[in-house]
Amino acid sequence: MKGYVFLPILIVAFLVSLGIYQYLLPEFIKQGGYLVPVLMMLSIITFTFIVERIINLKRAQGRGDFIGFTRALKRAIDGGKLGDALTACKRQGGCLANVVGAGLERYSQLHGGSMDKDEVIEETRRAIEEANALETPLLERNLIALSTIASIATMVGLLGTTIGMIRSFKAMGHAGAPDAIQLAVGISEALINTAGGLFIAIIGIIAYNYFTNRVDSFNYQMDETAYEVMQLLQHQKGTQNG
Repeated sequence: MKGYVFLPILIVAFLVSLGIYQYLLPEFIKQGGYLVPVLMMLSIITFTFIVERIINLKRAQGRGDFIGFTRALKRAIDGGKLGDALTACKRQGGCLANVVGAGLERYSQLHGGSMDKDEVIEETRRAIEEANALETPLLERNLIALSTIASIATMVGLLGTTIGMIRSFKAMGHAGAPDAIQLAVGISEALINTAGGLFIAIIGIIAYNYFTNRVDSFNYQMDETAYEVMQLLQHQKGTQNG
């Protein structure tokens, strides 16, 4: 997510967290102290990134049946119908269609010209690699942010735990009987921040691993399909038509 988009999300998440902290949270959670709104802000950002990844990875597959598209694409190329293959790519959309479509467009432009077949294939491969290099960052966007937030949430939770334990030991250090109220408040603060930090970290790590696996699988499908398309183009003979 770009910086000029992330900053407003950060501000809105913090303001929403403050509002929830002031008016909606149960009193026992408020005992977690002033780090609770920070943890809530991190959780809102985490779920925002998760929703963004779900939407964009779905969009990356394009419209319609993804498996059916790849089969129809290879069938059209194998039959020498490059025009139909290009039309299918434009209709499908998504990362794979963009990558393969860029290669097919380059092949259509160069095929039948002065370049020999090997040079045309090499230029086509280069076009596919360039398009793939542009599409891959879109698939991996915000994954590092999810991992980073999980680490930060753990640290914030640990900081709240430490502050709560300091308050507890301070209450126990009073002359005579310990201050039971301050002791309970300190322990509550420690445990609430620990639970909040661990909850966000667990969600962030699960989401990061899930989306990383989805991206790796999608990259593999793109590489496999691009390779098969190159093999089909390399064995094409005669004039290509739509």
